[in-house]
Amino acid sequence: MLTRRTFLFTAAVPISAAPSLTSRERVNRVLEGKEPDRQPFSYWYHFGLEKYPGERHAKATLDFHRRLRTDVVKVMSDYPYPKSAGKWYELREQQDPFPEQIRALELIRDGLAGRAHFVETIFNPWNQATKISSKDAVLELKRQNPQRLLDTLEIIAKSEANHARRAVQAGASGIFLAIDNAHEGSLSREDYARFSEPFDKMILEAVKTAPLNILHIHGDRIYLDRFYRGWLAATINYSVHGSGISFEEARRHYTGVLMGGIDEVHFRKLTEDQMKAQWMTAQKAAGPKYILAPGCSVPNDTTDEELLRLTRAVGA
Repeated sequence: MLTRRTFLFTAAVPISAAPSLTSRERVNRVLEGKEPDRQPFSYWYHFGLEKYPGERHAKATLDFHRRLRTDVVKVMSDYPYPKSAGKWYELREQQDPFPEQIRALELIRDGLAGRAHFVETIFNPWNQATKISSKDAVLELKRQNPQRLLDTLEIIAKSEANHARRAVQAGASGIFLAIDNAHEGSLSREDYARFSEPFDKMILEAVKTAPLNILHIHGDRIYLDRFYRGWLAATINYSVHGSGISFEEARRHYTGVLMGGIDEVHFRKLTEDQMKAQWMTAQKAAGPKYILAPGCSVPNDTTDEELLRLTRAVGA
């Protein structure tokens, strides 16, 4: 059985042999627009532990961070949203929709002992609706009864806002809000503005004072310009290589922290030199407000040796 003492011991290995800054301090400097001692970085993939208790999820997260020395601990969140006993859209607001995830966050907090920021992943209400039912079912409800869909998405948003508050109370530095429908091929700009944006912002509003809220804009033909202003997040993460939108272009319009630059799709094949080249290109465009990362999760079968290429590249 995993205890608090076990978790603290598990995470006791220092992030580097003789760091001048902790991971938290390093990221804080970036948030302030100051030069860090070295480039802060992160990467992540899905552990596939949604059928197991929060203790196992927390241990996997802490082990990943310890082995690979990431500066931002992006906590995966694959536990399913509670389904209705009736029709999929007949939902009620949940005060604690992901209790095992909260348990994991508490253990991650204890294991990190304040040395690194950790952020809780939240998939936006549209995404959760498609998981509860299906993409086709959500689109069908949108056509037949758009107000019912709006009401359902609001209930999910309120529940996820409750979870976001619990996550921050458990020690998370913010949320990693994954938005996967703000792109061509999912919703039009007008439909995203009506059926998703208000609910996505509702979740961020619940934790607006958190220091490290991150917007993850998923997809290739993304509406990135919608997210430059008016969102209660310190950071935007997106795929430079998938979207074709350079950090140079993003920086012309966005003053917050940019996170990304590494090709997540071909991550496993990238050499250390290729990773350094992608990093240098992104950093030059982004400036000091920059966290090195892939544009999304790397393949789930990526090996530690393949991940460590990026760790070595930044000198971690």
